[in-house]
Amino acid sequence: MAEKLNKDAVYKAAKPEEKDYFINDGGGLYLWVKSGGSKLWQFVYTFEGKRKRLALGAYPGVTLEIARRKASEIREQLANDNDPAEGRKKVREDKKTAKLNQERKSDGLPILNSFADITGKWLDSIINTNTADTLTKKKNRLTTWIFPYIGDKPIDGIKSAEVLAALKPLIEAGKLDTAHRLRAEISAIFAYAIVHNLTEFDPAQPVAKQIPAQKVKHRAAIIDPKLVAQLLRDIGNYQGTFVVQSALRISPLLFQRPGEIRKMLWSDIDFESKEWRPFISKTDFHHIVPLSTQATEILKNIHPLTGNNPYVFPSSRGNGRPMSENTIMTALKTLGYDSEVMTAHGFRTTASTLLNEQSWSPDAIERQLSHAPRDKIRAVYNRAQYLDERRRMMQSWADYLDTLKSGKSADVIPIRKSLNT
Repeated sequence: MAEKLNKDAVYKAAKPEEKDYFINDGGGLYLWVKSGGSKLWQFVYTFEGKRKRLALGAYPGVTLEIARRKASEIREQLANDNDPAEGRKKVREDKKTAKLNQERKSDGLPILNSFADITGKWLDSIINTNTADTLTKKKNRLTTWIFPYIGDKPIDGIKSAEVLAALKPLIEAGKLDTAHRLRAEISAIFAYAIVHNLTEFDPAQPVAKQIPAQKVKHRAAIIDPKLVAQLLRDIGNYQGTFVVQSALRISPLLFQRPGEIRKMLWSDIDFESKEWRPFISKTDFHHIVPLSTQATEILKNIHPLTGNNPYVFPSSRGNGRPMSENTIMTALKTLGYDSEVMTAHGFRTTASTLLNEQSWSPDAIERQLSHAPRDKIRAVYNRAQYLDERRRMMQSWADYLDTLKSGKSADVIPIRKSLNT
């Protein structure tokens, strides 16, 4: 197709006529001379069987040289099987999006379709299957560790190497559990993006094998009955505040997770049925903890002091929050038990070990530890099946601890009481 058919003088001399007309410069480039006097450059082409026109600007503002250069660029796009009209449309959309994103950033909002943006949508999608506390933890982890690296990047442009780079500081700091947890959450976000047609690939999946396995560190616990006896006597002599005294004394009796004990709510306590009914976020189910006579007495004694607070063991700062997660550990250290000897979580190991030695049903013990089956229907069935046995077990355990504390039979491990008693 011939190009550059005319000199600039031809276009300069063109006068308006009664009707619009075109002057062909060749290669698809035309000057459209309108009856009103304006002169507009046009590029006419056919793409996938459709006749299309592109405006290239008004002459003489857009000179013949510039018009021909633009026409050459369009012909190059067509040679590469690209529709220049679509390219222009994308440029306009990109400019519009850039302006909108600038406004969003000014308002403290994430860039559209960025990793941070899709993370927010993913968190909204799992709001009914996670507690508010769990959602907050997930959001904080991602905001702290991942957003600085890939938060503003388009979800469909993130590479595996970038995910690994974001996790690298955690790996180097030895925070492997957090690194593994975050990688799994990043994968979940990409799974959400994939099913919503926002990307086609999960770059976090190959990263899993690049994170070293977390070595399991067992929490220290005392399991020798003689040493447990001394621990109980030391707890009885603890001189901290009454709230901390009560939390420390009830921990071995209930042997639930430290976080669950410190967040114990008065609304979950039923003195009439002698039960504590917390929701366990870790295993996502409602638990029942039978209260022994000894545990009930501790709760009734502290009720006049904290009964007007939502939490049984509130923070001493009076900020409406529960006791600090380090309070029980600090109390144990004050008594001479550092983290290499006994931990707040260790009361669970102590109870599990000694109750198994006393021949209580392993299923009842596991259920009391709130190690719920993954099958929720089975979990409900087990709750009904073992509750009576767990009531007897929890009272027997409390009585056994009293016996140890008194020093009467620290050498003796009682045989499990008959299930008929």
